[in-house]
Amino acid sequence: MKAEEIFEKVRAKFAGDVATGFNDGKGGDRDAWFLVEPYRIEDVATFLKTDPELHFDYLECVTGIDYPDDKQIRVVYHVYSYVKRHRIVLKCLLDREDPALPTVSSVWPTANWQERECFDLLGVLFDGHPDLRRLLLPDDWEGHPLRKDYVEADEYHGIPTTRPNPIELFAIKVPSKAAPLADAKKEGGP
Repeated sequence: MKAEEIFEKVRAKFAGDVATGFNDGKGGDRDAWFLVEPYRIEDVATFLKTDPELHFDYLECVTGIDYPDDKQIRVVYHVYSYVKRHRIVLKCLLDREDPALPTVSSVWPTANWQERECFDLLGVLFDGHPDLRRLLLPDDWEGHPLRKDYVEADEYHGIPTTRPNPIELFAIKVPSKAAPLADAKKEGGP
């Protein structure tokens, strides 16, 4: 099924503005996509997976992107059907100050860890998630490192969070053992 047909099927199933903004993936975009109203993402995901003509049985990835100038965080779902051999991308636009939407982990279990990563690094809350906690960073880490305005602390529990630039280390002059010998030759030594 072509991407536009998938979009039209979703629009026919859900009234109103649940699915909008179809993009055919030509131009700057690589994949076809459409917008989904954030609090309907679980309903749309369930439909995409269970409808026999669509049969989206695989969630490839869940990602998040911070757009501070637009005051948005976008959560992006890449889904694929192994049976039907088609794919589509879903995008949800969230308020950056309160980024939240329902989990799709009950539809695609792999979303469990992918949503945890998005929560950990961007602060997106997935309502109804069975175990929403940090995945990559310690539980007491402050902030969300993939936010564009994130400022890393100088240390974490007394451990520096930055390392010296290895290229700058090459610029450090190391005293040569040959220097005293050269000085001795100038003074008429051995």
